[in-house]
Amino acid sequence: MEMDMEKRGDVLFDEGVDLVKFQFTDVFGQNKMVEMTRNRAERAVREGYPINRFALGGLKKGETDSAAPEHMTGRGERTQLYLKPDLCTYALLPWEGAGAHTARLICNVCGPDGAFSGLDSRYLLQRQVERAGELGLFVEFDFQCEFYLFHTDDDGRPTTITHEAARYYDAGPIDLAENVRRDMLVSLAEAGMEAESARHGLTPGQHSFRLPPRCGVEAGDYLQTFKTAVKRIAKRHGLHATFMPKPNMSGDGSGLHVGMTIRRTDGASAGETAARFRVGILKNLHNMLIFTNPMINSYKRLAAERRSVFQPEFPAAAWEKGSDKAVRLTGDGERGSSLQALFPDPAANPYLALAALISAGIDGLENDDALTQREADPRFPETLGVLIRQLGDNSFARRTFGETFCRIYQEGKKEEWERFCSYVTDWELAEYLHRC
Repeated sequence: MEMDMEKRGDVLFDEGVDLVKFQFTDVFGQNKMVEMTRNRAERAVREGYPINRFALGGLKKGETDSAAPEHMTGRGERTQLYLKPDLCTYALLPWEGAGAHTARLICNVCGPDGAFSGLDSRYLLQRQVERAGELGLFVEFDFQCEFYLFHTDDDGRPTTITHEAARYYDAGPIDLAENVRRDMLVSLAEAGMEAESARHGLTPGQHSFRLPPRCGVEAGDYLQTFKTAVKRIAKRHGLHATFMPKPNMSGDGSGLHVGMTIRRTDGASAGETAARFRVGILKNLHNMLIFTNPMINSYKRLAAERRSVFQPEFPAAAWEKGSDKAVRLTGDGERGSSLQALFPDPAANPYLALAALISAGIDGLENDDALTQREADPRFPETLGVLIRQLGDNSFARRTFGETFCRIYQEGKKEEWERFCSYVTDWELAEYLHRC
């Protein structure tokens, strides 16, 4: 499979590069990669690099005794796909360790004929960006992304232990991770992906970064790269960084607050567009949650209807006061009119989350409907299982991502849910073992 090669000047890679990582994202948001030497990488850019389609499906071979999910065994779909590097994403990765000069290229996934795969979440975001452009709509995304830093055990496995006592905006020496955040800020800047700011979060062990505006697919690339960099740098300090939405009972949940700045290229009012965009997101909120909040653990963070659960960011009582707690207009500025979605979590596949937000916003523009009372005061489902069962009838998801993608996504999530339902938790043992 031949590819067009757009060279960066006279050479494709910097002279000192030893390794090149071809990175791509699977259906469920996991960052994947193939690494090779510089010479091999230049050849792969020209010819494409073949992968098995199972690499996109989240197959956990050997992790379960049950049969492989249905979507992994369908022989009617081709198994050979190709990585198509986007040369605009070329970057050196300073967090990859001393002595190794490593670069990366983010890839789309396509078939032997060069057509993009319907399982490539990056392409699915690009399709929604193009759809917005056809309507004279330009959307920039910025992020406030939260995560926890925990210690690892003697074998290097992650724990939920932190020795910190620091809280909201605390500084060193109370904040024991100040140097870790500094390393993250400097490394991101060296890679040309400078963050706006960083601070300690609300509860011990939690941290928050503000990421500057990016447009379209570049925003998804930036967020995915940020998450990878944070994990690699934390490991270098002997810590584990987790973007799990609710990793413990006592701490605040980790959110991904997505800012959207909207401009019109056709002269229409950006303020009115942002307002309709917000209506579209709220009307489709329930339909997009399985993509913006995709984990079983996500609904521990949202804690809908659970007043006994400590959740300062999203207490159930706050949701009763209206939809501004979920999606709010944040005003007009030089770049355009802006709004912010507070409900997504950082475990989401960035490309799917952003694609869902754009698609929902466009629905709000194309269908001039008022919010119902239920949509104006959103309530979150109790569990992910509710959304998995409804995905087959979710017309918004099928319009946005396609029938095949939704079928594979549902099958994978169903398998995850069934494993969860059959798992005996520590809570069950503590609650019932002595009584029964």
